Amino acid sequence: MIFHREQMRPKLMPRRSLLPAEREFLAALATVGIVGAPPGTLKAWIQDDSQRAGEGRGEVAARSSHCVQWNANHRYHRVIDGVALLCSRVGTGGSVAAEPMELDMSDDVERTDAVKKRQELPAVDMKLEVVVIPVSDVDRAKRFYGDLGWRLDADIAVGDAFRVVQFTPPGSPSSIHFGIGLTSAVPGSVQGLYLVVSDIEAAHAELAARGVDASEVSYRTGPGQPTIKGRDPERRTYNSFTSFKDPDGNGWLLQEITTRLPGRVDGDTTFASPAKLAAALRRAAEAHGEHEKRRGGQRDDSWPDWYAEYIVAEQTGKPLPA
Repeated sequence: MIFHREQMRPKLMPRRSLLPAEREFLAALATVGIVGAPPGTLKAWIQDDSQRAGEGRGEVAARSSHCVQWNANHRYHRVIDGVALLCSRVGTGGSVAAEPMELDMSDDVERTDAVKKRQELPAVDMKLEVVVIPVSDVDRAKRFYGDLGWRLDADIAVGDAFRVVQFTPPGSPSSIHFGIGLTSAVPGSVQGLYLVVSDIEAAHAELAARGVDASEVSYRTGPGQPTIKGRDPERRTYNSFTSFKDPDGNGWLLQEITTRLPGRVDGDTTFASPAKLAAALRRAAEAHGEHEKRRGGQRDDSWPDWYAEYIVAEQTGKPLPA
């Protein structure tokens, strides 16, 4: 948004120094990102004006050739109104209208209250149900995903203009759709579809056994870091990957996750298969063994409660019991 002098030129009064509140306002604007004037213009204006005010000379020190330009996407939305008000009082010669004016921030209060009320509303469950992927040959895609061992939920056709096929990966609450008349996206254009597994090497071996050309297992030591061949030797959660593509080139990425980030999962603790529950029990048993060692080898008769606490905390990303 640009404020032009021609649009906001007021009737000028004899020049005077900026009021302290006006200097603070300009300082805040300079801090959060005013653009459109040479670097340091506002800072020099404020400092010099402050010095002049201290000397009692009663003048605005700097004469700006134009008003400021403001990025309206900045989060301090109401500052725009403040800039407009200030510009309306600054003339071509740097003069300022004689009488100070007070900013009306009542809209800010109303907007803040409205945001708070929206944040306090109970959140309605919105569970991701289906992702549509574009394919060029529906029957070929159906064979591919069926061979992966994914569950075929539906294959519905209406004439020659519409067909929807639904598959669900093992243990997944969400499904995929592909077919005819579902999307205008280019076949193979969907990338980065994540599949979460608890054992990346076992998942890679299963893909290979099903005839899928999956990439070698690799890991990263952290977000944005280069990939390293093999699974993370420390088995750190979120760090190990493998990937594959369907016949059209839609890309899938498998990520090994054993412990969720804090607060990442809400709701009941569930397991997609007996094998996943058994793996969680084994991790809990190993951790509980260390817990008993710290107790001097004393048997913990409340181990069922400890196991339950550990498993729930692990799946929901909360701190694990000591």
